[in-house]
Amino acid sequence: MKIYGSPKSSAGRCFWTLEECGVKYEVGKIDFRQREHKAPAFLKLNPNGKIPVLEDGDFKLWESMAINSYVAHLHSPELLGKDAKSKSLVNQWSFWALAELQDPIIQVFIQLVFVPEEKRNFEFIEKQQAKLPGLFEVLNTSLENKNYLVGEEFTLADLNVFSVVEISEEIKFDYSKYSNIMNWEKNISTRQGYKKFKNLQVES
Repeated sequence: MKIYGSPKSSAGRCFWTLEECGVKYEVGKIDFRQREHKAPAFLKLNPNGKIPVLEDGDFKLWESMAINSYVAHLHSPELLGKDAKSKSLVNQWSFWALAELQDPIIQVFIQLVFVPEEKRNFEFIEKQQAKLPGLFEVLNTSLENKNYLVGEEFTLADLNVFSVVEISEEIKFDYSKYSNIMNWEKNISTRQGYKKFKNLQVES
């Protein structure tokens, strides 16, 4: 398998999944400053001109959640859930992470990192930040008396959701008051796959 992107980018959750599943893979480097992501060769891999992209022989796949599901299906199907109900819950939480939680975090991140201070829309930033306590409360409540989001084992629900939760640290959102999330994070951080992924972030 070959993954295009960086562990520090939006492709990070895919690197984590590959490490979690013990898959050997190559890394395809993309120079965004040289706009290689918009070059014809890369657009053949992903017509959207974005990372991550996974190549598995002749098979090409983009969108991080889809990539994670594919890798897990081939190498660690238990990460997808054990039955129809658990599989559906894994999907539920993965979709929630993207559709609900990630959007306001990324909107604030863009404003704080890529927009010069004098041009930032602080009213917009405040509006997006105001969404986060309610979303974190949803997650925190769902983790009451639980080690994982779905069943008794670690699944892609935990990986996909936590990969978004971690982004909130980049915008200085303090979620330490959510004790269930903190316990969940502590549990996840002991996993070898997660540790290997974090080392990749340091090395890249």
